[in-house]
Amino acid sequence: MKNLLLSSILLLALSFTSCRDTKKSESVGDAIETAADAAGDAVDSAVDAASDAADKAGDAVDSAVDAASDAADKAGDAVDGAVNAAGDAVDNIKAKAGDAVDAAGDAVDNVKAKAGDAADNATDAVKKEADKLKTGI
Repeated sequence: MKNLLLSSILLLALSFTSCRDTKKSESVGDAIETAADAAGDAVDSAVDAASDAADKAGDAVDSAVDAASDAADKAGDAVDGAVNAAGDAVDNIKAKAGDAVDAAGDAVDNVKAKAGDAADNATDAVKKEADKLKTGI
């Protein structure tokens, strides 16, 4: 690429000079040297621009990696939070189920006690009636 550029510049410089003119040979040499310097500067500028672009691309990749890492951390935190919330919900359900079982046991005990009292009252009432019938009062 550099050779092509230099050759083009040389041809351009030669087209402006006459082959018969020897005085202009020094100016042709100067023109070639100036063109070569300009071409070198252009190559240096292109290398610098490519280096800057590579640096910016590297920075962009680093930023993307950092963003992906942050997103993964946040997703992990969200999963941990969901697991903790689910565990808390299970614990609450267990506690409420235990409370419900205790309340049901208490209700059964109350029903048994009331049924026992009712049976005792019924037995007493039957005995009273039987005693009345026996005594005739």
